[in-house]
Amino acid sequence: MSSLKEKTVKGVMWSSLDRFSTQGIQFVFSILIARLLLPSDYGIVAMLGIFLAISQTFIDSGFSTALIRKIDRTEADYCTVFYFNIVVGLFFYGVLWFASPWIASFYNIPLLEDVTKVLSLTFVFSSFSGIQNARLSIAIDFKTRAKISVIVAVLTGVVGLWMAYDGYGVWALVVQAVVSSLLRSVLLWMYVRWIPRLIFSWKSFRELFSFGSKLLASALLDTTYNNIYPLVIGKFFSSSTLGVFSRAESLAQYPSSNITNVLQGVTFPVLSSIQKEPERLSNAYKHFLRLSAFIVFPLMVGLAAVADPLIRIVLTDKWEGAIYLLQIICFSMMWYPIHAINLNLLQVKGRSDFFLKLEVIKKIQGVVILCFTIPLGIVAMCYGRIIGSLLSLVYNTYYTKRLIGYGYWAQMKDLLHILVHSLVMGVIVWLVVQGLESKWLQLFVGIVVGAAYYVVGAKFMKFAELDELIALVNKK
Repeated sequence: MSSLKEKTVKGVMWSSLDRFSTQGIQFVFSILIARLLLPSDYGIVAMLGIFLAISQTFIDSGFSTALIRKIDRTEADYCTVFYFNIVVGLFFYGVLWFASPWIASFYNIPLLEDVTKVLSLTFVFSSFSGIQNARLSIAIDFKTRAKISVIVAVLTGVVGLWMAYDGYGVWALVVQAVVSSLLRSVLLWMYVRWIPRLIFSWKSFRELFSFGSKLLASALLDTTYNNIYPLVIGKFFSSSTLGVFSRAESLAQYPSSNITNVLQGVTFPVLSSIQKEPERLSNAYKHFLRLSAFIVFPLMVGLAAVADPLIRIVLTDKWEGAIYLLQIICFSMMWYPIHAINLNLLQVKGRSDFFLKLEVIKKIQGVVILCFTIPLGIVAMCYGRIIGSLLSLVYNTYYTKRLIGYGYWAQMKDLLHILVHSLVMGVIVWLVVQGLESKWLQLFVGIVVGAAYYVVGAKFMKFAELDELIALVNKK
């Protein structure tokens, strides 16, 4: 038990360092670059999101997750997935190369043809290092991953900033992404001492694919749905509108998605190691759920409260259209870690069939909401995402109740005190901000007041999650 706790603490620490040091560096560079580029430059890149994301999903095909979950994995398993990833990566690069004129015609932006051909190189490079990345997760070695991420973030940030300053426009974003993918792949090969052998086992392929195929189908649904908003906005609105939306979404993703990725990356191998011990699994699951909400809820509510001064100071007034969108998106993304941990349990239990069923239901729901909100405009589309996120909570917790007896109402009961405390904090911050003239003062005072109220209030009300978080920090 102590060994598992030690691995978990170290995993969370280094995975958090990986995500937040990397994202912190990327955030600084992205802000500097955004001040030099136009919203339309970001919109052009965002238009390709759905095509690149679907291709990348096929490259992995759920095999990495299957490898991590498999206890008796062999060298044949690793080599089989390695060669499969490369073949699929090269195949989809060819597909996008030939489809690039059609993509440019679809959006009526000729520049997209060349941008597609160059940007597609990212998943070609990443396909060569998928196994190295998976081996780090299996070993719960997030320290090495953190080192690689920081190096990549710094070097590619410099490249993107230099090109943006030199007037390359959208190409600054394109080259930055390609160099990032190439450099990450090279560093993974350097740090992870594994050389593939000339082995391809159809037995391994079938075994891994029987589990991974359902995750692939789920991932395709999720990827398509997550990128359908940029596709629709890019088609029916302007590239500048899409740029503003993508910037608001990316700002909301810094706290929400990063913490989600940390929790998914750490909890999956940890929970997989105790999948045969129901009581330990249930207790660990509840612990992860409460602690994630305690961290994410106040961050997202607080970000919404200080969105106005934050965007005007950091990105300048040319990005003011992102303020209201950011505030709305924060309330849909605040639930992402809760979704992720519920879905992680299904993978740990090997129920990728349940996982797929849930994804089909949620994506049908999402498309219906999107169709109703498109005619009402981009603001209504963002509000629709909140509705979709809240409804998805009901679906995602259904099988959790069946597997460990911890369903929707039990989870909401455990998280209610955190949610209420976070919302009260958000209201207080927003009221304080309204009474100040200086944007700098609004941002500084808003952050200080929000943090002080949340921590002191949690201490006063004896939140167990605060004590657990302090204990983790003190221990490591």
